[in-house]
Amino acid sequence: MSSNFDTFFEKNGDLKEGVLSDKLWLKYLTQTDNVYVNAERLESMGSLSGKETLMYVMRTLDILDEIKERESLSTDTFDAVRLTLMWSEVAKGGLEAERKEWIKKGYPLDIHNIASAEIYKDATGDSGLVYTLIKTHGVVGQSLRGEISFSGNKDLLGIKRDDLKVLLMALNECIIRAVSDNIWNRVKKSTESLIDGIVRGELKEYSPAHRLQKLLPGEIEFFDNDVKFFEKKIFPRFELWYFEAALSDFNMGQIRTILANILEVIDAQNDPVNHLNFKALADNLYYDYEGKKHINIYKKRIIEKYLLDASVQNVNINVKVRNGSAYVDFKFSRVCEKLIDFCVEAERSGLLTFEKSIIVLYDMFGFRRDAFDRLNNEDKYLRTMNDVSKSTKDSIIDYVAGDSVVDVGSGGGILLDKLEARFPDKKVIGTDISTNVIEALGQKKNREGHSWEVKVHNFVDKTLEPKAGSVIFSSILHEIYSYTENENGRFEIDSVKKALRNAYDSLDKGGRIIIRDGVKTEGSAVRKIRFKTAAGLDFFKNYMTDFKGLKDIPEDKKVTDIDEKNLTVTGDINFIREFLFTYTWGSESYAHEVQEQFGYFTLEEYKNFFKEMGAELVFAEQFLEPGYPDNLGKYLELLDEKGEITEYPESNCIIVAQKQ
Repeated sequence: MSSNFDTFFEKNGDLKEGVLSDKLWLKYLTQTDNVYVNAERLESMGSLSGKETLMYVMRTLDILDEIKERESLSTDTFDAVRLTLMWSEVAKGGLEAERKEWIKKGYPLDIHNIASAEIYKDATGDSGLVYTLIKTHGVVGQSLRGEISFSGNKDLLGIKRDDLKVLLMALNECIIRAVSDNIWNRVKKSTESLIDGIVRGELKEYSPAHRLQKLLPGEIEFFDNDVKFFEKKIFPRFELWYFEAALSDFNMGQIRTILANILEVIDAQNDPVNHLNFKALADNLYYDYEGKKHINIYKKRIIEKYLLDASVQNVNINVKVRNGSAYVDFKFSRVCEKLIDFCVEAERSGLLTFEKSIIVLYDMFGFRRDAFDRLNNEDKYLRTMNDVSKSTKDSIIDYVAGDSVVDVGSGGGILLDKLEARFPDKKVIGTDISTNVIEALGQKKNREGHSWEVKVHNFVDKTLEPKAGSVIFSSILHEIYSYTENENGRFEIDSVKKALRNAYDSLDKGGRIIIRDGVKTEGSAVRKIRFKTAAGLDFFKNYMTDFKGLKDIPEDKKVTDIDEKNLTVTGDINFIREFLFTYTWGSESYAHEVQEQFGYFTLEEYKNFFKEMGAELVFAEQFLEPGYPDNLGKYLELLDEKGEITEYPESNCIIVAQKQ
């Protein structure tokens, strides 16, 4: 607990007796029925206590105490900053009657720095230094983020003090560090540079392109027409509150569509608007998933559909104008509200039938982006893809040849990172056909500063230009096999052969195809599974119905016996192995994993295919990924046809074929 908190509160959290008698600011922060929190900074939506604003102010005061000792602040400077911090958030507090009175006076409570300054002036009669500091509270940081032009700090130019830099640096360190030490460390130099300009009486603006980059740091570059749109229509007219918190998960085209719709509403009204406030949208877009805050992907997909086609009746942009601000959110139809509620609850239930229903419903409305759109657990899936394959991804890198290397189906990007680190002089390219993956990789590249490139490409359809030194298929060919629609439907080996032939034709002479993927087991041996709980057997029964792969095995051979009493099932080794390697992903990914067949070629079939194509086989080996039995051993035992515990079949293979 903070030392300043202890000054005002008992150990049980109650206010100390008499502490409010001369501390109106503390009364507003403690006696309030208003919860005003920026969802951007929350780890979990469920963690809201209603005391976030109070505790933020206490952190700022603690940091100020630290700065006082470190910088030997004068008493006058310390007192000015302390009083500013105490009053700067009061507009977020107060009881309903007090808030109504403030609104009646015209104080813009959602622009809390301005409103707090007016509340402070009402209470103290002071319209001098502290009033000005409260009024410009946080504006330095918002300027650095691109939300407000530097001219938003113009009131600070009127302050004539020898210690102005020390005062403003201390104030902004408290404001920013109370949110995050990491953020302060990142922006400290930029903050000092801006404050130096203020002290000199200068407010040098970012160029529109640079400001846009600050506003959307996840983007690499912007088209000229995007910059001009913001330069002419947005930056001169508006301050942007909670912009990144609400819109950072949308692409530039979607953001421009949202802003164009907002402008249409504003321009149709006579009320002047100076602020675009996206807080309601930011709050509305997030929810808790597995105890942590996540964007509500169900809402986002519906909004994305609307932004592509405004005639969609499921959702509309909702813009309310009052007191010079436009408050932005999206309003969903009752049907969509119920659909979203169902999907969130179905996801939390973990029931397989509900997981499948989510996909069916979103496909029915046309809300999924493509067949690879996993909706709620896309991020988790990409993280898991990174985690489960770290071991052998290191080994396949050893076989890379040539000046460039292509990672096909880059997933979470771990292989791109490894390739970049291992071969800093090679051109590293990631490809994928999934919109979600390309978008996530672009954000990762910008966030982490990588040099690799990503592009949309499908080797089933065409070769890649320019030619490459190496093409890596790491855990992707089985997805090509499972999802590509041929004239005979899915699960046709021709799709894999087309992809490999096009990849081979995309190689320089001496270039290599490197494969790490599932491998099919030779023969038709029998295997049994003995589950440790009835839930495992239920999972298996669902799998029997839903899995459409292994078309070469007769249906009556896939599963030959189910013993309900002993929780055992018996069947073809390849059907059993496919089930095992789906079961390891758990119920959350079931609706997607049940659509995939992990093993499609045996090791010998791989060898024969590349020999027929004229390639030289550099390496070909199959193995069992140890993570599978380690994980599955908690839920089942694998038995041979005699009922004896047996080893798992090989799960993976590594193939390296070189172009002659």
